[in-house]
Amino acid sequence: MSKKSLALAAASAVLIAATAAALSPASASASASATATASASAVASPSTGQRVSVHFDLTKGQTPENIALAPDGDAYVTFAAGRQVAKVSRDGTTRILATLPEPADGGIHTPVLGFPLTVGIVRAQDGTLYFLYATGTADLTGLWRLRPGGTPQRIAALPEKGLPNGLALDARTRMLYITDSVLGTIWRVPTTGGTPTAWSTAPELASTGFLGVNGLKIHQGAVWATNLDKGTVLRIPVRPYGRAGRIRTEATGLQGIDDFAFTGHGDQLLATLNATSEVALVQPDGSHSIVLTPADGLQNPTAIALRGDIVHVTSAAYLTAKDPNLLRVHLKR
Repeated sequence: MSKKSLALAAASAVLIAATAAALSPASASASASATATASASAVASPSTGQRVSVHFDLTKGQTPENIALAPDGDAYVTFAAGRQVAKVSRDGTTRILATLPEPADGGIHTPVLGFPLTVGIVRAQDGTLYFLYATGTADLTGLWRLRPGGTPQRIAALPEKGLPNGLALDARTRMLYITDSVLGTIWRVPTTGGTPTAWSTAPELASTGFLGVNGLKIHQGAVWATNLDKGTVLRIPVRPYGRAGRIRTEATGLQGIDDFAFTGHGDQLLATLNATSEVALVQPDGSHSIVLTPADGLQNPTAIALRGDIVHVTSAAYLTAKDPNLLRVHLKR
């Protein structure tokens, strides 16, 4: 096995161990209880015609952490362990667009995980990609930009003692919002780059020992986020002049929640539950039901996105250590 392969294997092992240690019987019980009370009839849910459309190579560090969709159906993903950004075409062809520089210390000081990783990603209308890179070093950790045909460039430094994770773009204000899963912070940075502003440090964002605030979306005048450790969905209204309003918990009992996406039916959303390899349909009243499972091909799902009636779910296989993939399913309306 090559030195690079050994490093990737070690990185995956660290993440597998850390994720497994974060699970608790209490959180599993809470998740089961919430699922049991969920409404049996869903306004929107994935159909039964599931299919895994793309399989990735775990030995090359192709653990898809986040996803952004283009209007033509192509997908852009970050491969966490590989430190890469890739394009996945509709026909399943995967092309590496960028590999981020490895930190001088190999990333061993990356908080919680101990290896460098590319994380959240969004795509602007002009095709520019913005994504996050966490390394535990001051020279590389931060917000990066990749213009079509260009090379990656860091446009905002973020604290090396933190773990930037989720990323959302407010196209109207041209502001990017960033979750830090270790520091329990949501940062805000203009798309032109610059010094980040700590937009919210509400206690609900904090970790309880592993990873706190995680997934992130802009929806109907508010910033929505998940907290992996606490299994919650959170909503923070955006007040005049861009200030953060009072945070509110919208859903609980979602063990290992990672990313999420709104279905187009008000505040109804689909959420990935990483540890249990499930996707939950969360109703506006906070109840939820499980709509996708390992039987559908999920392997520790990390991100979810919708384009029309197609749901895209990435699985990184952090715990199962087999078959990282991209699942595409139809959404019933």
